[in-house]
Amino acid sequence: MALAQAKLYTEDDYYNLPENVRAELIEGNLIYNQAAPSRIHQTILMELSGTIRDYLKSKGGSCRVYPAPFAVKLRKDRKTIVEPDISVICDHSKLTDRGCTGAPDWIIEIVSPSNSSHDYILKLNLYADAGVREYWIVDPYKERIFVYRLEQERFGVETYTFQDSIPAGIYTDLEIDFTSLDF
Repeated sequence: MALAQAKLYTEDDYYNLPENVRAELIEGNLIYNQAAPSRIHQTILMELSGTIRDYLKSKGGSCRVYPAPFAVKLRKDRKTIVEPDISVICDHSKLTDRGCTGAPDWIIEIVSPSNSSHDYILKLNLYADAGVREYWIVDPYKERIFVYRLEQERFGVETYTFQDSIPAGIYTDLEIDFTSLDF
């Protein structure tokens, strides 16, 4: 007897989801985001997005910051589309009306208790494989920030606390002082 095969979804399936349904497409599997983010999650998202946006505007740079929901198609294989909490994209040729095609320069994920392994394991590997230059995991429950920087096709990691000022590796003069953030 033949085993039933699981359906593999594509980019078309992802973009045909109803507007009120949030999901990610990872290796052909639709992963639904069931619960709304917590207040602390949203506060951190807004504080970090605003800090990065203000820095970019003050420098007159070409990079742009996009908070979730914002679709990022990591590869051209049509099987993986994620919605990072924060994406910073410097190459405008990657931007489309639907989001970003290719690896953002910097991604920040804010951990939720229900999906921490998603950010710490699954997305870490996806982002390293796709060539994301810098990936931050902000964990409000441990009050830790894990900063991964791409070094010759592998991520090197540094750990910080909410009492630290953290340098953004993709810029020479941006540090985010977590003690100055309002959360």
